[in-house]
Amino acid sequence: MSRMQRRVMMSVLGVVICGLSVGLFKRAALGVDPFQSLMSGLDAVIPIGFGTLYVLVNALLLLFSIIFDRHKIGIATVINLFLVGYVAEFSLNQLLAWFPELSLAGRFIMLLIGIVIMCFASAFYFTADLGVSVYDAISLVLSERQDKVPFRFCRIISDLICVLSGTALCLFSGMSWQEVFGVVGIGTIITAFFMGPLIDFFNVHAARPFLERA
Repeated sequence: MSRMQRRVMMSVLGVVICGLSVGLFKRAALGVDPFQSLMSGLDAVIPIGFGTLYVLVNALLLLFSIIFDRHKIGIATVINLFLVGYVAEFSLNQLLAWFPELSLAGRFIMLLIGIVIMCFASAFYFTADLGVSVYDAISLVLSERQDKVPFRFCRIISDLICVLSGTALCLFSGMSWQEVFGVVGIGTIITAFFMGPLIDFFNVHAARPFLERA
């Protein structure tokens, strides 16, 4: 297998597993990552399937990247655009069928599994280096165009906008605060502040060794 074939395989694997992790986050109902909180809010008010909604929203964000910096777009961007939403929708439906009732402990276990496999998937996805998701591209483009504003602050701002918008949309849809905390909760805090070290661990011990394997 050539290096490019291995990179494409890593991108596909990373995106598919990322979709599975989104399903786990949503089933755990203890909070999702910032972008998915926005998607959950939109899903609550727009009456179409989550997979199709994910494609439409990301297609709009893709236009932004194409206009301002198309160099951030790659094979992995397209794979992410068309796969993550449908894989997440499928995995959530399966989890609901397999686990119609979950205790709080079961939800925490599902959240932890989701976090671990999302970090594993992200390590493969980033190490393949074949493009970034359109949401990631927005913060990168903004930070490069605003020399005085570092990437981390652009990302914090974009994440905050997503969380606030997702919360507002959920409330507008008629969700109770308890249901909203299932979208913006402890899982949101963990993904925002603690995923970096775990992604780095999988980069070093899984993704890079797989890419460099003879």
